[in-house]
Amino acid sequence: MTAVADSKPVSVEAKPGLATALLSVFSSGPYSPKLKTVNKPWFNSFPPKPLNIVYPEEKGTYEVILFFHGTALSNTSYSNLLDHLASHGYIVVAPQLYDFLPPKGNGEVNDAANVLNWLSTGLQSELPENVEANLNYVALMGHSRGGLIAFGLALGYATNPPVSIKISALVGIDPVAGLASVHSELEPPILSHDSFEFSIPVTVIGTGLGGVTKCMQPCAPENKNHEQFFKRCTYSDHAHFDAKDYGHMDILDDNPQGPKNWAISKLLCTNGKKPRDPMRRCVAGIAAAFLKAYFDGDCEDFRTMLKDPSLAPIELDEVEFIPAARAKA
Repeated sequence: MTAVADSKPVSVEAKPGLATALLSVFSSGPYSPKLKTVNKPWFNSFPPKPLNIVYPEEKGTYEVILFFHGTALSNTSYSNLLDHLASHGYIVVAPQLYDFLPPKGNGEVNDAANVLNWLSTGLQSELPENVEANLNYVALMGHSRGGLIAFGLALGYATNPPVSIKISALVGIDPVAGLASVHSELEPPILSHDSFEFSIPVTVIGTGLGGVTKCMQPCAPENKNHEQFFKRCTYSDHAHFDAKDYGHMDILDDNPQGPKNWAISKLLCTNGKKPRDPMRRCVAGIAAAFLKAYFDGDCEDFRTMLKDPSLAPIELDEVEFIPAARAKA
């Protein structure tokens, strides 16, 4: 979008402590989020996966975010993040793609494509009469492996079925490319691409502690992490934010439901020592401002945070934005 890119590319370092007030997008928005859980019925295939749908209660037409959870996590582990997004006027659909271990190969991307395609036939019937989904603007968003799945969908990895809905934007939250040692890569491996040949706008949000080992290996190894995804978005407007003091699981709820989710959240990865709430508000605020810019043409918040990252609720180590025109040069 030209209005965003007019004064870019930009690369700036945050200057914590200079801001006197945060941007409003980092606080809850004007809408009241409502959760609906939709189970997959045993007698048919629709919806193709169990879903959590978070939508604004107020009457209106809202763009849609399709959100993919991280490895072995439940979609319920992201309730605070999804509520924040919905409060800014988005319908968020969060499928539970699997319960414990992801399928090998590209099966998970195909499952995600099934959910994406279902939006056009099934989403509206799950919403109140006064809430309408605008499927002209659908964003993909994912955390950890979910970020990989979002990128895989955008790159056309889904073949059974192919994607039938236009994807308008992409947000990766500390995306991880998968590890050959545990057969969690896509086929072919997503980082085998020197560049991602799509033109949709992309925002990638990474963590400073994702590459720090806690157990056997880091949760977001440096050669598989957010930086690798960002630098391959060469045909798109693409932005990059790095939450330097936070870890891979710090966007989850403080105490995710269920022992598995709690253990993954607290024990598997190196976490930051600061409260999670500012991290969640930062990630959701960046995503909401990004989508406002590219879906609605309201660039003010996104352009402001690119120029002055100190307006965020956490310290962002480095912020980058490269417009598509420069990327193609």
